[in-house]
Amino acid sequence: MSSLNSLFNRSTFGTKCKTCLNLVISRIKLLRNRRELQLINMRKEMVQYLQTGQESIARIRVEHIIREQNILAAYEIVELFCEFVLARVPIVEVQKECPIELREAISSIIFASGRCSDLPELMHLRNLFTTKYGKEFVAGAMELRPDSGVNRTIIEKLSVKAPSGESKLKVLKAIAREYNVEWDSSNTEAEFNKKYEDLLDGSASSVHQVQAPVIESSPVAAAAASRDKPPALISSVEDAGKQQVRESPSSPAGGGRTYAATKTNPAAQEHHSSTEEISRSSPSSSDALEKARAAIAAATRASAAARAAAELAKVKITSQ
Repeated sequence: MSSLNSLFNRSTFGTKCKTCLNLVISRIKLLRNRRELQLINMRKEMVQYLQTGQESIARIRVEHIIREQNILAAYEIVELFCEFVLARVPIVEVQKECPIELREAISSIIFASGRCSDLPELMHLRNLFTTKYGKEFVAGAMELRPDSGVNRTIIEKLSVKAPSGESKLKVLKAIAREYNVEWDSSNTEAEFNKKYEDLLDGSASSVHQVQAPVIESSPVAAAAASRDKPPALISSVEDAGKQQVRESPSSPAGGGRTYAATKTNPAAQEHHSSTEEISRSSPSSSDALEKARAAIAAATRASAAARAAAELAKVKITSQ
């Protein structure tokens, strides 16, 4: 009974494998004809871009042409491998392990199954090979392990890596030569030969030309910025801030006292004029001064409240 079951299972695997392989081969032929027509139209559009001087668009669209060419080349390799495995399905049925001569073909078919969405039959073949050889064999082909045996050309053709500038320039020159287009490729060569460091330098220079935005500074930032100022200027700014907070210029008494103090003290007048010049020089420094003055006023109020609380505590202690 077991021999009949094994025979039945082998025949089922061989029948399914042959069916899927035949479907893949026929579908690749249909897709190849469609993609070849699409590729011809794309090359004609590229000729129009070169003739009208739209090289910037041509440098982008040429990547699609290279991609289509790579897919067509990959389809051709997959078709050859499918025909090769189809001719040796009886050997695959009999042997439990993958034959050495079929390892590259089967591994390449498994690798292409996850990257050729237009060929759904490849997924069925991958499932069949999974049941036949195990998950480790399929995972080795999908992950490109060292002993996977996947064809290097099909790996390159199905890669998602962007084409190099040299390959793009080569395709553009081939198209211009094919359609007899007089095209000066010097500008395109210069663009393709630009290194990544040159692009970074260009972006850095453009960033330096842009003025940095003014960021509103906090009292902590103002205190940190005040560390870079001279001590005399810091003390003068603090004195001016304290005087302006305690005696508001809006009240007549405060205004008179401030005027008298600056009139009798020339050094204070000079410091006051210097602080005014600093505040007029940049909006950010004036904002920092205003916030510093507010912080100083809050500190003085807190210290006054602390002194009042201490005095009240002393009065209570003496009364007791």
